[in-house]
Amino acid sequence: MTIESMIEKRKLRRRVEGIAAALLPFESDGRVAVDAFQRHLVATQRAGLMNAVNMDTGYVNYLNDAEKCDVLRWTRDALAQETPMWKLAFPGLFVAGAYIEGRAGDVVALYRREMERIAELGGVPILFQTARLHGKSAEEKARVYREICRGFPRVLAFELGSMFAPNGEIFDEETVRRLMDIPELAGMKHSSLDRMTELGRLALRDAHRPEFQIYTGNDLGIDMIEYGSDYLLGLATFAPEKFAERDRLWCAGDPRYYALSDALQYLGNVAFREPVPAYKHSAAVFLHLTGRIPTDLPHPRSAKRPAWEREILQDCARRLERVASRE
Repeated sequence: MTIESMIEKRKLRRRVEGIAAALLPFESDGRVAVDAFQRHLVATQRAGLMNAVNMDTGYVNYLNDAEKCDVLRWTRDALAQETPMWKLAFPGLFVAGAYIEGRAGDVVALYRREMERIAELGGVPILFQTARLHGKSAEEKARVYREICRGFPRVLAFELGSMFAPNGEIFDEETVRRLMDIPELAGMKHSSLDRMTELGRLALRDAHRPEFQIYTGNDLGIDMIEYGSDYLLGLATFAPEKFAERDRLWCAGDPRYYALSDALQYLGNVAFREPVPAYKHSAAVFLHLTGRIPTDLPHPRSAKRPAWEREILQDCARRLERVASRE
């Protein structure tokens, strides 16, 4: 299937799998707001979305091993109390990032240590890219990924544009095709912020391995679900109930989908403006504004938004509230 035919044929009434990359919130004294974090995870799962933790949205690149383990434990403890609504369709309570950048040692061993820790606590690992594989051939990258994934029931991969992180890389098509051949690798989050590149991934998937899932990471193009992408978005943690409602409207063929999708995209355009990494501060401001977390503080090492961020995000919140609810 060509990209042109993908554009012409939208996936109408398709059931979408949504994953929200969770923000790590903070108290006024700088400690992680654990209770608020856990409440938000539960609310996200109850809405019908899977949670992803230790992601870029959760400041994984700033966390040490002990902190990442704390996040996994807090997540397991919160979600294990809930009915695991994704249990039959998705073998895990949550998704969690396996991040090895800046650590010495064998690449395969480092990843597998992270993945084992995630799996032991009920999570599905998603592999953050490492700059140590930049410049390697498609064959070499696929060989390493095959060794990393061997024996795990389900693994996801990341394709992360460099505007998000310097260790990210947009693969060439041969690499993507070879990664799709790894049986344990069930899907890939694609974060190029480029629609044409993502449409190419979808066309390759449909032709080469139809069951392989492409999770859009395009917070500036959340309507990629209309063309066959699922999603794993930091934007989804801003308003998980609204995202879940949007997905139901799309699946039902309800025309109210469009107004809600437009309101969510407006929020995405504001929150993910340059510099893109500062979207995490936007998330903290928005979640504080809507009463979900105790402060609007980002991680101290994170990029910051200007003092007027709250004002512009209030407009986004008002627009979302004006969209009529399905229920």
